[in-house]
Amino acid sequence: MRKLKIYLDTSVISHLDQQDAPEKMRDTHRLWDNIKAGLFDVVLSEASFFELAKCSQEKHSILSDFLMQIEYEYVDVTDDVLRTAELFVDMKILTRKSYVDCQHISAAIHSECDVIVSWNFQHMVNVRTIRGVKVITAMEGRKDILICSPNMLNEGGFENEYDSVP
Repeated sequence: MRKLKIYLDTSVISHLDQQDAPEKMRDTHRLWDNIKAGLFDVVLSEASFFELAKCSQEKHSILSDFLMQIEYEYVDVTDDVLRTAELFVDMKILTRKSYVDCQHISAAIHSECDVIVSWNFQHMVNVRTIRGVKVITAMEGRKDILICSPNMLNEGGFENEYDSVP
């Protein structure tokens, strides 16, 4: 059985300690428990750590402790990743202002992830971006990738969908 390979954008990691959003924090902890149980292969990128470095020292320390609880593949933001990220801006799927989000999506595509997990509904978990990702993966000859929130992954039964994938 092949596990789902999931890319966690920074919003997911951040919601491990997001006291002002208790429901999202609860759903994120549920996902985290599934990750710790080995249900998913996790990918994080240089873009995630760039954004985490902007957190307060206290929050950064808390989130770093969480990251030490899991195994993950770290991917660099390479020239190829940046080239694909530029397509999101060029095709007006996302703007230059949300370029780090473009890098997250591109890193997940280049890492051949099955799913991007995010709480970022403005730039990632929305119909416009999901459709744009489908266009770009098709143009680039890359595998299709889903985008969902942690609660969607927790409830979506994706693990069953991929049980028969070699």
